[in-house]
Amino acid sequence: MSEEPSALEARGLTKRYRDVVALSECSFQLPAHRIIALVGANGAGKSTLMSIAAGLLPATSGEVLAGGQRIDPHRRPRPADTAHRVAILAQDKPLYRDFTVADMLKFGQHTNRVWDQQRAVNWLDRFEVPLQRRCGRLSGGQRAQVALAVALGGCPDVLLLDEPLANLDPVARSEVTGELIAEVADSGMTVILSTHIVAELAGVGEYLLLLAAGRPVLAGDIEELLAGHVRLTGPRADLPPCPGQIVRAQHTERQSTFIVRLPSQAVPSAVAPGWSSGPVTLEQLTITYLKTSAKPPRALEAAV
Repeated sequence: MSEEPSALEARGLTKRYRDVVALSECSFQLPAHRIIALVGANGAGKSTLMSIAAGLLPATSGEVLAGGQRIDPHRRPRPADTAHRVAILAQDKPLYRDFTVADMLKFGQHTNRVWDQQRAVNWLDRFEVPLQRRCGRLSGGQRAQVALAVALGGCPDVLLLDEPLANLDPVARSEVTGELIAEVADSGMTVILSTHIVAELAGVGEYLLLLAAGRPVLAGDIEELLAGHVRLTGPRADLPPCPGQIVRAQHTERQSTFIVRLPSQAVPSAVAPGWSSGPVTLEQLTITYLKTSAKPPRALEAAV
């Protein structure tokens, strides 16, 4: 039996803007029907990647596939029943200020080959956004909800969200992410959520793609990644007391702290006397890899 196609796949993807390389030889596969966290510092290439994946921007070289189908901004759209639909909600969430919310839904209906009016209306009802109010008179959070409703109404297989929660307060962010989780469960849609704020991912992201300097430095199921790393603290030493890859090492005159990627996804049951081991948080993991992305981890053959 053949495997289910990935939601999004990149093969040697590169994008150059004159002398600036935004993406460099990116290759990865992202699983379908999940909420995927696309994380990286500002300038890491997240928005460029999303624009190429949405067919809005051509790649310099390489390719992106959605559901096994190559994305080409110059190719004529495929019939709605065969296309793997990709929608993007950009950070600026463009809306026509003089349109009412209902007008924006009509606009979405006329610009999408597939449209589910009830799905869009249901999303707005959840957040009590008035349909007859002009978009220019909505709050920043309400405008974000309208943009999300239009994106969801198009019934995408893959929904790309580029810093989508910036205009929402903490309570609204929690509510939106909860509803997105429900949408994924109900529809089988894949959501790729771009952010540089790792705290937004708590309890939301299931799979991580971490970009640094235009290329992936870490990818995988978040729970498995966290289980596969350990933080070790003990007396000053050049090497930690267990095998694995040293992702980061910090030393004081008397103490050393290592973050190690283990050869198997299990925290050591015991470490050498004087050493303690503990789990790594998602924030610690992402910050560690971003800080050390220019230096490949060292492999240890055996415990010290």
